[in-house]
Amino acid sequence: MADLCSVPPEILVPAANEMLDLALGSRVVLNCTVRWAGAESCRPVPAWSKDGQWLGNGSSQDTSWSAQNASDQLLATVLHLNLTHDDDFGVFACWLSNATATFTLQRAETAGHVPAVLAALLVLAVLVLLAVLYVRCRLNMLLWYRNRYGELEINDGKLYDAYVSHATAPDDRKFVHFIVKPQLENRYGYKLFLDEQNILPNSEPSADLIMNVSRCRRLIVVLSMAYLEQDWCNSSFREGLWRLLELSRKPIFIVFESQYREITHPAITLLKQHRSTVTLLVWRSGSMTPSSDFWKELCLALPRKVSFQGSVGDPQTQLQEDKDPMLILHSSYLDSTGDLDPDGDLGTGLRGRIFGSPPPPRLGAPSTPAVSGTEDTQLRDGHRPEIDVSDLGSRNYGARTDFYCLVTEDDI
Repeated sequence: MADLCSVPPEILVPAANEMLDLALGSRVVLNCTVRWAGAESCRPVPAWSKDGQWLGNGSSQDTSWSAQNASDQLLATVLHLNLTHDDDFGVFACWLSNATATFTLQRAETAGHVPAVLAALLVLAVLVLLAVLYVRCRLNMLLWYRNRYGELEINDGKLYDAYVSHATAPDDRKFVHFIVKPQLENRYGYKLFLDEQNILPNSEPSADLIMNVSRCRRLIVVLSMAYLEQDWCNSSFREGLWRLLELSRKPIFIVFESQYREITHPAITLLKQHRSTVTLLVWRSGSMTPSSDFWKELCLALPRKVSFQGSVGDPQTQLQEDKDPMLILHSSYLDSTGDLDPDGDLGTGLRGRIFGSPPPPRLGAPSTPAVSGTEDTQLRDGHRPEIDVSDLGSRNYGARTDFYCLVTEDDI
């Protein structure tokens, strides 16, 4: 029996020294269980210590029982702790004869609510700031990006940047001629084609409309009350809108705020439903300011403008003063005038200016000797004639796509 009692007990729980991270104010139960071989008389006496200081005998609860193997005995000693102060944390040791088990209790740092709240408020403030910047600077950023990386619409055979359709009412005419036209042409350098005629007098677009719109890159419609009173707006606006979408890419409709809120016309409802295919702009009381959002949105809907040194507008039409003679029905140069050089530009190397110069002489008019003598004298003296040859070879006829053959009813 004495030999059996000399065998040290085996610690079952804990399996190794434990480290526990506990919050202040929590409760913990430390359990230390051992097994030994021998009779009840060999039962070890448990003892607890904290940081090397022995605790009282009544600090733990001890329980012993016999194992399934009658030769083995079990003992469990339990220590209850309330961690209410920082001094309650430390190293606790369970002593059973010459067997020892330790528990290291550390205070866990609890996450405070103040840093989390401050972080949430900072994120919210950043989101609000970004939202305000987006609302205030969205159009400016879009304009900057379009002007820097947008598509260039030059050398496409177009003579105008926008076709402006408006009613013949005095208010509409003043709005177009004294507000829209000066702002777009003088400030932004766009070239407009103004038309106050009914663009869709019938169910199908007229030949004049197709010809004129094909010469323009965009279509602008001032959709006022007077404009909506037209027959096609009241009877077949939906069909007319499809015709306009075929003629122009994403047409621009301008409505007035005072009328926009009061109008119950089905055309307005239809335009609201098709905002993806059209551009609907509202003229408000503050839109008169050049820096207003109205002009920014209108410029975004119009083609990108490119600045060229020494010229204003499209270089295709400015360098040679191209007035598009093939699309002009009544022109002075068609009035029984002859060609100075029937062999063409290459025959003489010179070409007279059709526009901005005096009309050429008629073929049937005899030339006087005085005039011929003057021309011979100028050529002998080295004086160049009144002919502009600076733009020979600068025309880009290959880019033109809107050539038409104009005939009259008698020819048909």
